[in-house]
Amino acid sequence: MIRALFLDVDGTLVSFRTHRIAPSAVAALREARARGVGVFIATGRAAGDLEVLRDLPRDGVVALNGACGVLPDGTTVFSRPIPREDFERALRLSDELDFPLALELDAGIFVNRVTADVERVARQVDHPVPEATDLRALFDRTECCQMCFYCDAGREPRIMAEFPGLTANRWNPLFADINVRGVDKASGMAAMAARCGFALAEVMAFGDGGNDVPMLRAAGVGVAMGNGCPAALAAADYVTADIDDDGLRRALEHFGVIGQPGPARRIND
Repeated sequence: MIRALFLDVDGTLVSFRTHRIAPSAVAALREARARGVGVFIATGRAAGDLEVLRDLPRDGVVALNGACGVLPDGTTVFSRPIPREDFERALRLSDELDFPLALELDAGIFVNRVTADVERVARQVDHPVPEATDLRALFDRTECCQMCFYCDAGREPRIMAEFPGLTANRWNPLFADINVRGVDKASGMAAMAARCGFALAEVMAFGDGGNDVPMLRAAGVGVAMGNGCPAALAAADYVTADIDDDGLRRALEHFGVIGQPGPARRIND
């Protein structure tokens, strides 16, 4: 029996084409929640960066790739901040190896310098291009649970070799989200499930990106969107239709979470 849904945002709920959540997805999730199924967001975004989901009732948010969990009343369930020494090392390497560094906070995304890649990523998720900021001053006055390194996958191993206590979660070829080692969407989902009183076997998780893979594997049922990356498709128990083809609703109908069973497709069908 499915008691909770955990849903990625970009590419799963929010289309990269329209930058909106499909009305069919909102209606489907409202129906699931009316039937007593919990609706949780599991995203690489900060919990304060979910205005695009304002019309979607939810029971909690696993934010920043599992580094932070927040209930609807604002209660923090868990938080795994970046250590000061790792931030300082990242700031130094950003200059030495010439890659932009960002802090992702509830107040927004803040970078130490703006490049073409920084601008490209902002456009992809329909965000304003961030302005260059004094990151050290910002880090001094707020808790930070996620940094972003704007580098491609080829450069990532060289950079991450300097951070044995951190891990990279990637869903975009232009940058990697950086969290404390051991943090991912699966660990965040497990912590939220424990707090809310259900088992991972009772969870259905939806995702499309590389950072969704641990969550898809850990859930009782992992569903990849048809537009997902190869790693997400391979990790999922089922692949549904594309986000822009009512994929979320189709999967929920297929598994009987809402409405009548409908067309979702198995891996390798």
